Amino acid sequence: MIYVAGDLVTDVLVEHDGDIRIGSDTDAAIRVAGGGQGANTAAWLASTGHEVTLIAAVGDDQAGRDRVAELTAAGVHCAVQVLPGATTGSVVVLTGPGERTMITDRGASLRLGPDHVTAALAAATGHLHLSAYPLLHAGSRPAGLAALAAAARRGISVSVDAASAAPLRTVGAGIFLDWVRDTDLLLCNADEADVLAGPGSPAEQAVRLAEHVRNAVVKRGSAGAVWAGPDGVWPVAVEPVPVTDPTGAGDAFAAGLLRAWCSGATPEAALRAGAALGALAVSRVGARPAPP
Repeated sequence: MIYVAGDLVTDVLVEHDGDIRIGSDTDAAIRVAGGGQGANTAAWLASTGHEVTLIAAVGDDQAGRDRVAELTAAGVHCAVQVLPGATTGSVVVLTGPGERTMITDRGASLRLGPDHVTAALAAATGHLHLSAYPLLHAGSRPAGLAALAAAARRGISVSVDAASAAPLRTVGAGIFLDWVRDTDLLLCNADEADVLAGPGSPAEQAVRLAEHVRNAVVKRGSAGAVWAGPDGVWPVAVEPVPVTDPTGAGDAFAAGLLRAWCSGATPEAALRAGAALGALAVSRVGARPAPP
């Protein structure tokens, strides 16, 4: 079992054609779907047939009920805290072929309770994957730290996705790296690696990060990824693929990598598995796999 702790929100996906015309109208296709880094990774894991449980929080509202129902239908076990009086989080995702920008209201995710997380992991076996979003915001930070502590008590392996460069910068690299010190695996994209490891090549950054955690992965999108750990450094190149929508690509990459690595794959094989699922994600619109 892989336990994923993180956000479960509603994505309002705005797929615009060309530049946004500030102060005027911009043509776009707009759709509403489930999102949240933790929930997306859980959905992609379930799509591969791996057993997965999501630990998250939603409001006691229709959006929260819809989001949980979608994941349950996709095969995800949901240990989701329902918070009366709270509103399920939502994210407006402005996306085009090259990049995406997110405007975020984390809502109930900010109130994920440490007691709920601890209870959800009380009998956990397997692996914990923690999206860093709970750690990066003061309201949910106790829950993120509780997840790490519970995993340590259970003696299960832990991976952390660094989540987002801007809040990492606000928190500070040193503080964040102290929170995740000695975890088994840290995943970063290029911007997050710049914040946490400073300038340098992806391999140099991964090696620096591996001084704080047991293994570190720096993702470079279509340029591939690099893994650094106690046994060496593994760079992996990937074949570029046409990009329809980059939303959720990193979450899918994490799912593919974790499924392989937790099943005993080598770092190189795990990176290739992550890249394959990430490539599938960018070939379609939205952050999740197609509904079953």
